Amino acid sequence: MGTYLPDRPTKYCHACSRTIDAMAVVCTGCGVMQRDAGEFATEKRILPAGLLCFLLGVFGVHRFYVGKVGSGVLQLCTLGGLGIWAIVDLIMIITGNFRDAEGNRITEWV
Repeated sequence: MGTYLPDRPTKYCHACSRTIDAMAVVCTGCGVMQRDAGEFATEKRILPAGLLCFLLGVFGVHRFYVGKVGSGVLQLCTLGGLGIWAIVDLIMIITGNFRDAEGNRITEWV
């Protein structure tokens, strides 16, 4: 008798387009780290969010850009938490830890 191998979901490597296991962290063909599908589902980018935060952060414009309207209004009313909230957001944007309204991290620069 043969062995039973369950069908596992697959995906394509974003670098070399080789078929790999859906849970793979590194492509077995080219060795490139794979993106987490949920983490890269946003079209928002770091550069515009960072520039908006740097230039107009006390007004919460960067939060409107990523779809966080509620906290954008709060930042507008409090002038970015007197600037502290805007500085924290700028650090989070630059380090790639800022999230959009759907909870996806904004990690792509352009």
